[in-house]
Amino acid sequence: MADDIRRTDSGIEIQPLYSADDLAGWDPSTQLGTPGEAPFTRGVYPSMYRGRLWTMRQYSGFGDAASTNERFKFLLDAGQTGLSCAFDLPTQMGYDSDHPRAEGEVGKVGVAIDSIDDMRTLLGGIPLEKVTTSMTINSTAAILLLMYELVAEEQGVAASQISGTIQNDLLKEYIARGTYVYPPKPSMRIITDIFAYCSEHIPRWNTISISGYHIREAGSTAVQEIAFTIANAIAYVQAAVDAGLDVDAFAPRLSFFWNGHNHFFEEVAKFRASRRIWHRVMTERFNAKDPRSAMLRFHTQTGGSTLTAQQPINNVVRVAVQAMAAVMGGTQSLHTNGFDEALSLPTEHAARLALRTQQIIGYESGVTDTPDPLAGSYLVESLTDEVEAAAWAYIERIDEMGGAVEAIEAHFQQDEIENAAYEYTKSIDDDERVIVGLNRFTVDDDPEPDVFPVDPALEVGQKERLAAFKAGRDMAVVGPRLDAVTAAARTDENLLYPMKDALRVGATLGEVSDALREVFGNYQP
Repeated sequence: MADDIRRTDSGIEIQPLYSADDLAGWDPSTQLGTPGEAPFTRGVYPSMYRGRLWTMRQYSGFGDAASTNERFKFLLDAGQTGLSCAFDLPTQMGYDSDHPRAEGEVGKVGVAIDSIDDMRTLLGGIPLEKVTTSMTINSTAAILLLMYELVAEEQGVAASQISGTIQNDLLKEYIARGTYVYPPKPSMRIITDIFAYCSEHIPRWNTISISGYHIREAGSTAVQEIAFTIANAIAYVQAAVDAGLDVDAFAPRLSFFWNGHNHFFEEVAKFRASRRIWHRVMTERFNAKDPRSAMLRFHTQTGGSTLTAQQPINNVVRVAVQAMAAVMGGTQSLHTNGFDEALSLPTEHAARLALRTQQIIGYESGVTDTPDPLAGSYLVESLTDEVEAAAWAYIERIDEMGGAVEAIEAHFQQDEIENAAYEYTKSIDDDERVIVGLNRFTVDDDPEPDVFPVDPALEVGQKERLAAFKAGRDMAVVGPRLDAVTAAARTDENLLYPMKDALRVGATLGEVSDALREVFGNYQP
């Protein structure tokens, strides 16, 4: 019956029954392979989680550096195996906390980092040679990375020993999120400068986390999420190659960032298909020789946009389903959202429960005992093929437009996401899609949960510390170093070297950003 048609979030029709007939002509040797071997459908490592569990990396950051440092230590004590830092909007946009545009936003959606002194406090007491750190930062990624490197050096930890990830994905900011500072071309230049700098100085650092997460949060489908993200990745690799970098010198340190949503089997298929697509892109388009260049390694965060403020305790189940899909799909690291994040930053109770969700999956469920346990499923293999084909269709269309940057300038990806978001919302409003506790199975007396308080005094304290830091500097030293950043921006010199010199002597994040703005300007779409 027509009214009994079931579809995934991407609109792929799910048949009432799957059998061997659905895999007619399917070749497991070429489409599936072995874990740890091309085309990496079954995972990038031979034993996957039997050898080592994914990194349990809970995303956190709020208020000032001292408050976030306390949360980091709380999560590490609870068994988290990697740090993941959120930064406030002024930090993301290249403004110090005392800038007029920062008013009311300091420390609200992440931690405020204005200076190397803040970074020292943020990382105080944390063994940087042992802990990997992910920093969700884009336009100012180079600045935060250099501050991290400088603090590591002060702790006696060599740059070659530190490891982690910066998001550093500007194209998705133009598509879906909006925390861009400079126009696309100078932004791409900074990204390739980071690739070159890290290849020489911080070889264990993942120089970019090419993000589909925010594309999905903006309303895309699963297919659009991987298609638009891989199209962005192609643009980054091409830009680096055009800048004279050897693809195998930087590609092994590229990583991806996927969203985890509720349609369990489509999400598993999405993760598997993305690895197969990337292998083909890197070997066929860019002629990569190092097998690591064609391995799509990724972090997953459960879907923030799927959480409901109504009956928020239901989000515990949603997060568990999404996390299980990520593990079944072969993620390398995972963040599980707190159940209260539709209302506020996560409380300690919610953050601990989110981490326990990962630990229960990892240590109690048995799904980690063998790689890719859903391999060979008629449904999963059929869906993996369909997701892959639909994603390739988008990638080819973007290629025809001249690539991701040209497609962004034509508003193609933005329009596609807006249309998908509209259709998704309409399906909820029309009761075609059930969201438990929102449009079905509602209650009238849902108790008010505790929410995380952000102390307004934190902004005042942050500004006072920044004023004291600025007062203690020698501007006769800082000024010329900032001038050198501006001068380098007018040439093809790698920007990270003069930026590091400026930060070392006390330049702030906002001042270094302004030194680049003087040449690059602010992007206005």
